[in-house]
Amino acid sequence: MNDLCWNKEFAMGQVDNDEELLQELIMIFKDSSASDMAILIQAVEKGDSAEARGASHSLKGAAASLGLEAIRDVAMAIEQDCRQGSLTVAREKIPQLETLLALMREL
Repeated sequence: MNDLCWNKEFAMGQVDNDEELLQELIMIFKDSSASDMAILIQAVEKGDSAEARGASHSLKGAAASLGLEAIRDVAMAIEQDCRQGSLTVAREKIPQLETLLALMREL
């Protein structure tokens, strides 16, 4: 779990220390991140940096709200590169992002 750089204290603060609510939000993130990841991969395959930027932005924001700092950082790097019309970072970082999301599913 250390690879995720999960700031659980931050996440608990976001939900007023309600463990049940946090687990519910993590479940929602698991679903939404799978969808965002599929969109990101498809956008890269199509060469659509705007769509890739949108998917990575969504991943970044949701991960940030849950204190999933490693996912946030990778998604942010992809988003910033896509803002320049590039998919280089996305192509490079998708495997890392997939690994981090797999680790997150173990929470």
